[in-house]
Amino acid sequence: MAGDTLTSAEYIQHHLTNLTYGRFEDGHWGFAHGADDLTEMGFWAINVDTMFWSLFLGFLFLGIFATAARKVTTGVPGTLQNCCEIAVEFVDDNIAQVFGNRPNPIIGPLSLTILIWVFLMNLMDLVPVDFIPHAAQLAGIPYFKVVATTDPNATLGMSLGVFVLVIYYNLKIKGPIKFGASLVTHPIPHWSMYWFNFILEFVDMIAKPLSHGLRLFGNLYAGEMIFILIALLPFYAQWALSLPWAIFHILIICLQAFVFMILTIVYLTQAHETGEH
Repeated sequence: MAGDTLTSAEYIQHHLTNLTYGRFEDGHWGFAHGADDLTEMGFWAINVDTMFWSLFLGFLFLGIFATAARKVTTGVPGTLQNCCEIAVEFVDDNIAQVFGNRPNPIIGPLSLTILIWVFLMNLMDLVPVDFIPHAAQLAGIPYFKVVATTDPNATLGMSLGVFVLVIYYNLKIKGPIKFGASLVTHPIPHWSMYWFNFILEFVDMIAKPLSHGLRLFGNLYAGEMIFILIALLPFYAQWALSLPWAIFHILIICLQAFVFMILTIVYLTQAHETGEH
């Protein structure tokens, strides 16, 4: 597919373009079939491939853990139960080290969901770059990206979800008055510098979800780009580079899922702190 009908630039652009459905400027709805169509779409557009793969992998995660829960045994555990227990214990250990024993009913399920869901989405980066897009083209689908975490809409959407929880727990644990006061009294506790403190705290608050989502997006986007560039090489040279990069990329896949989870725990921990700033 790399060298059949597309130039190198067109091939790269094709693999980095989402299957987007939305409303065009003339009022009708439909799929984008190129860069010109994307620019004509308004705000109400959705990346269908990102939604498909994120939901598919989310339900896959639920199915795997539900199956393990139904077949759980106190005797000799099977492979699936072992893997699920390792994941749960790993998450529990990190929560205990960072979050402590604070009562919170969602941090455990949320952290486990983030770890496994992001890992599964990242894992799709190891699928050969031409395999699924080429199959989609044969079915008449022009674009079909398979790595949801290479779409900033997905990564920023998850980080904004965490950010909403952080704001909620700040208001719930500290109260609106104390939370509002913390935005204007640090780092300089003098009334004349409240405006300056608020600017610093506001920038810091907005930077957290942006860095949270863009870090995951940037690392996976760069990894996908390297796989695409390798696919442009002659066939005999692809295996010499793709296999080592895939092995190294496994580390990135796991690390980025862990980083996204641990930052979620850290941000929720900060929201529960009631002492000094």
